[in-house]
Amino acid sequence: MPQCEIGIYNFPMPPRATDSDSRLSHRIKLRDLQILFTVVELGSMAKAASHLAVTQPTVSEAIAALEDVVGVRLLDRSPHGVVPTIYGQTFLRRGLEAFDALKQGMRDVEFQATHGAGDVWIGSSEVLLGGFVPAIIQRLARSHPNIVVHATEVNPSDLDFKKLRDRKLDLMLGMLRTSQIDDDLTTEKLFEESVSIVVGASSRWANRRKVALSDLMDEPWILGDPNNATQMAVSAAFRAAGLTLPRIGAVTQSMNLRMALLASGNYVSAVPNSLLQYSASRWGLKTLPVTLGVRYPVGILTLKNRTLSPVSEIFMENARSIAASLLSPVG
Repeated sequence: MPQCEIGIYNFPMPPRATDSDSRLSHRIKLRDLQILFTVVELGSMAKAASHLAVTQPTVSEAIAALEDVVGVRLLDRSPHGVVPTIYGQTFLRRGLEAFDALKQGMRDVEFQATHGAGDVWIGSSEVLLGGFVPAIIQRLARSHPNIVVHATEVNPSDLDFKKLRDRKLDLMLGMLRTSQIDDDLTTEKLFEESVSIVVGASSRWANRRKVALSDLMDEPWILGDPNNATQMAVSAAFRAAGLTLPRIGAVTQSMNLRMALLASGNYVSAVPNSLLQYSASRWGLKTLPVTLGVRYPVGILTLKNRTLSPVSEIFMENARSIAASLLSPVG
């Protein structure tokens, strides 16, 4: 910082506003930023105008105003739509951060002003949405009845973090592939997931005290995608026993379909124990005495260097409590 010397004392000169400071404070409008975000998300000025219920000239003027302030072209336009330039990508990233900070500030004020009310946006794998997440929401409802949880299905094991990075989600829950997590994300392990071999209560195997994998080779199995963690565990177990994969009855990524087929008593499948903990009795399922010996970490993912709202922190506290107290082994 420049110094003004008077006698033997040094006094700091007052900071001088930069040109960018002046442009930010006088010319950049939040509405224009919102229009820019919408244009990029939808890939079209016409679609953005329709989505925001404004005219297309209004959208064009907002983009032109931002480009004039920044001094560079933010969007490349073509008959097929618009995409952000390299400058636009940088400006969008920082703009999203600024919008998110304002949004989080509003949520903090809402939480304080309304005695613990607020919203939290989470993404979770289907397995956790089947039991673990409902348990968190029910526990949360008892202690903080004014908190609303917005839950959507995403799969962290597929390394799909776009909604988290776009700040459309506060956090994600699912399997942690920590070696493949990028530096902009933070992970927190909640528990170790294990997997059991399961049949319906009416299955001829349901009450057997001794069952080997080789006994189940000719039964119709419900299998998943080869890259699915549960499916990889099944494949590894059969290989370790010197066996090929069993007869396939159905292939699906849907856990709801898997559970419905199992309930019929005609199929065999592997199911994560965190789901069985809450759903075995509901679907009438029985765990067979076959050990797969697989465990993988399940936890919370958040965006690094992003300050979460009090509501998000409360949700995570309840997730930790559920993981510690309710995830007992399924027998």
